[in-house]
Amino acid sequence: MAAEFDTIHTSGQNSDAEKGHMDALRETTTNRSVVMSAEMFEKLYLSPHNKVKGELRQTYGNPTPMALVGLLLCLSPLSCTLMGWRGASGFAASIIPAYFFLGGMLMFVSGLLEWVLGNSFPSIVFCSVGCFWFSFGGILCPSFGTYGFYAAPGEAASTGLAAPGFNSSLAFFLVSFGLFAVVLFICSLRTNVVFVTIFLTLIPAFACLGAAFWYMAEDLEGTTATVTKLFQAGGAILFVTCACGWYILLSIMLAIVDFPIQLPVGDLSTVIKGYSSRH
Repeated sequence: MAAEFDTIHTSGQNSDAEKGHMDALRETTTNRSVVMSAEMFEKLYLSPHNKVKGELRQTYGNPTPMALVGLLLCLSPLSCTLMGWRGASGFAASIIPAYFFLGGMLMFVSGLLEWVLGNSFPSIVFCSVGCFWFSFGGILCPSFGTYGFYAAPGEAASTGLAAPGFNSSLAFFLVSFGLFAVVLFICSLRTNVVFVTIFLTLIPAFACLGAAFWYMAEDLEGTTATVTKLFQAGGAILFVTCACGWYILLSIMLAIVDFPIQLPVGDLSTVIKGYSSRH
């Protein structure tokens, strides 16, 4: 009887010990999923770590890579087209729907989801760039009639594409977006090296494209060669932008699936101290 009692008592102790071990393991796993270093947070969300109420980031997925997919699947063919590879031309007009449903929709929706999670900087970036793709697709889409407005009465609407007024106005739009890239570049100095490089390359790229359309607006003899070179230069710079984008997309995806090999992005959130941390 005593032996039986000892057996039951020992079994109860083992059961309690096992239960305690499982609770500790569960607590450790939970803490692992909640606690995130500033460097890992910055890599996953492209934003310095910020405090928000609730646990939405542990409840919902990360929308950041979805925005990068939309950007790259539009910007990559555009950069190749601007360089004239394989005879491509026309601002990759053959993929106008992609500008709406990939670049525009994916980035804008991702920006809204970033806003819900409390990530203000990537939210502003993705929504703004997403709306740029919507606008760019609308400019190229014949149904919008943007360049048909510049065609003279009795002329085909497509002839408005060569109108000085159209080219000059479009140049101002591209240069303005380049100025916006300057603002994003300055703010991204607290994110990571790859993200900084993306915005840094956008500045000269849009400057080249804007200059090309201003040259087209002048319609002077010998400007065709200059315009071609500016388009090629802009495309080459955007190709560098895409290379950085593909790298950071791969880096984020590897971190999401906890891949054994991680790619560094050069965290800057701890290098450049924030204003609040100094006061």
